Amino acid sequence: MNCTLTIDEILEATGGTIIRESSGRVFNGLSTDSRSISKGTLFLPIIGERFDGHDFIAAAIAGGASGSLVQRGLEEKLKAVVEDVALIVVDDTLKALGDIAHFWRMRFEIPVIAVTGSSGKTTTKEMIAGIMELTKKVLKTQGNFNNLIGLPLTLLEMNTGHEAAILEMGTNARGEIGRLTRIARPDVGIITNIGPAHLEGLESMDVVKEEKWDLFNNMGNKGVAIINNDDDSLSALSSRWKGKTVTFGIKKDADVRAEDITKKGEMGADFTLRMDGNSREIAMSTAGKHNIYNALAAAASCRAAGIEYDLICEGLMSFKPISGRMEIMKLKNGAFLIDDTYNANPASVGVALETLKDLSGEHGSTVVLGDMLELGAWAEEMHEGIGNLMADTGVDTIFLKGELIRAAAAGAIKKGLKSDRIYFPETTGEIVAHLKSYLKKGDWVLVKGSRNMRMEEIVQGIISKFGREK
Repeated sequence: MNCTLTIDEILEATGGTIIRESSGRVFNGLSTDSRSISKGTLFLPIIGERFDGHDFIAAAIAGGASGSLVQRGLEEKLKAVVEDVALIVVDDTLKALGDIAHFWRMRFEIPVIAVTGSSGKTTTKEMIAGIMELTKKVLKTQGNFNNLIGLPLTLLEMNTGHEAAILEMGTNARGEIGRLTRIARPDVGIITNIGPAHLEGLESMDVVKEEKWDLFNNMGNKGVAIINNDDDSLSALSSRWKGKTVTFGIKKDADVRAEDITKKGEMGADFTLRMDGNSREIAMSTAGKHNIYNALAAAASCRAAGIEYDLICEGLMSFKPISGRMEIMKLKNGAFLIDDTYNANPASVGVALETLKDLSGEHGSTVVLGDMLELGAWAEEMHEGIGNLMADTGVDTIFLKGELIRAAAAGAIKKGLKSDRIYFPETTGEIVAHLKSYLKKGDWVLVKGSRNMRMEEIVQGIISKFGREK
């Protein structure tokens, strides 16, 4: 953690109350993890579903922390603390983390780009970073640090060497995107698309739309909104935004457009990028129409941030697929494996199936699908809809894993897929054995599922059995 903050600055940022002074007045960083404390750090205990960071205050201080926050009402957790450390009470430690991160972010006059959406967030964020890193030192979200803990911790890494920041924003409960936006105060905001995701916490598509649109609501018509012209949900809401706008799309007129799209199978796709009177053919190494949208979103964001057209083109053409996100691998028997195991919701599974259809053509196609989680009361309906889509897109064989997935089988059978082409394997070994019996040169296998389903183990099992071409 690069931030250096005084006790007085922590009090100013959080509105907290100091209940014990210490001889040290400066904190050299902040940590929410008692296992990664360095000397002089401020410890910030977070309360989670299965843990309470307050139980580790003593361990953090023993590890070198020179102070700790404590949530009001939990002061008894400090009884064992006798060391010369500062102790500060706040109303809510999670809110305090965001407040401190906002306080730190406001010290820096660099462009901050925020990316949210139902799918494509991470790929778009990485594309933007790839473009900007050609000429700038960039701070960007790492891994899944896109929530009320991860985003503040990312902001606290900001230092005077950074020239831009690209932040991913995720949500599974109403109000999170608004809070993240207020913490980060982005100059450019982008919603990649709106689709069914995290319905367990957000409950309906109308709430999903409002939650995502909170990015723009909380930018307060300041900065630039990047809007997907081809997403009907976003287009319907766009009249609310009164500030600067950059639009992108394929089907409709937009400021940043893709034309003359040529699909190249596993090699990706070419398209002409039109923007501000410029046009140039872009050769992308990522497959799927959704990745063209991601590229347009990245181009529009960089345009809003003042990046030159030629650099945008160069960055897009140098972009490489991200591990676990529609990553295509050629197996040694000549078949192809798509690793899309990072996560799954109905929107991302839908685009994966459409891409599989385009790529497989006349060859055989197999889908290994795990449960889509966090769909709440919509789970059965959404899984059945994905089953419908698997049949409609011509999938030949399906392996289904999980507790919710039988609804997908029912949906596929309703649309005409024969039940003897649907399997419910107990182990990765069963899947691999079936594939070994029929998978041949030119065939395609898609592996997809929510992160907690551990679908990456199936990918590794397939690679171990068939081998992977370099």
